[in-house]
Amino acid sequence: MGAASLDPTERFLRACRGEPVDRPPVWLMRQAGRYLPEYRAVREGVSFLEMCRDVDRTVEVSLQPLELVGTEAVILFSDIFVPVPGMGVELDFAPGPVIEAPIRTLLQAEALCVPDPRESVPYVFESLRRLRAELATRDIPLLGFAGAPFTLAAYLVEGSGSNDFNALKRMMFRTPQVLKVLLARLTEMVCAYLQAQIEAGAQAVQLFDTWAGLLSPRDYQEWVLPTHRQIAAKLDHSRAPLILYVKDSSHVLDFMVESGVDVISVDWRVEMAEAARKAGQKVSVQGNLDPCALQAAPEEIAARVREISEAARAARGHILNLGHGCLPDTPVEGVRAFTAAAKALAP
Repeated sequence: MGAASLDPTERFLRACRGEPVDRPPVWLMRQAGRYLPEYRAVREGVSFLEMCRDVDRTVEVSLQPLELVGTEAVILFSDIFVPVPGMGVELDFAPGPVIEAPIRTLLQAEALCVPDPRESVPYVFESLRRLRAELATRDIPLLGFAGAPFTLAAYLVEGSGSNDFNALKRMMFRTPQVLKVLLARLTEMVCAYLQAQIEAGAQAVQLFDTWAGLLSPRDYQEWVLPTHRQIAAKLDHSRAPLILYVKDSSHVLDFMVESGVDVISVDWRVEMAEAARKAGQKVSVQGNLDPCALQAAPEEIAARVREISEAARAARGHILNLGHGCLPDTPVEGVRAFTAAAKALAP
């Protein structure tokens, strides 16, 4: 099939695998969210966790960006912490995850169970099955996702979000055995969770290791890279390519390329040309417009999209995306300008 006749699913999967495409596909991290009035209307009156567990609402808001902003892929509306309570962890959102009893001891880490996700979070897979059925006739790809072990561990040890995650780093140096056990449990859970998402219809999956960029290259290599490799080795990439996102990742790009994933997703602090050069023919690249740039005029957004696309040409494939998620105050017209600019790129 020629590149000129690609549908969105073919374009996306071919870009992930480094096969010829007519132009880069486009979607946005956190594309279903508070910047959309339609999302806020569906969310009204329910907590965030209730929203994630409500299949009807999840399906509705997951699909909203297709019609409202012109994205070319749908990602399941959920949160990286949705599968964690099934491990025996009490948590709430205020608005980010708050852990009732932060994990600080070996006993706590060893007590974590790894449930069958199909039993602990069945609504996730029902949402995926319904979305896949809805999207099949439209040739739109469906993405699943999970939080990476290190990022999940950062919250579980710290107890909530943090700028530097000192408690986690203290554990690395003072009680490394606790962190090793915790990461092993989380890696096992993430593998099972992503495998079940692929079985339920996800055509690609993204691993979010948002906080791994806090580490030095040496510590990243010791604590993070092995978890990525284990997850990549467990998944069937022929069924669903694996995308890895790390925030603040310029100093660990080499490790990302060697992690066994199909696509590395980078934030705006990374020069796309540098990411593409390092990716070469090994992996595709995704990104990396600064989400705040969506506040700009349409012509400025279009110019930046062209720059990013041109800079990414050295890689085997490129998916246009933001360098992090859409912010709550993002103007809807800015998101539309971004997707329109991607679709206007010449082959």
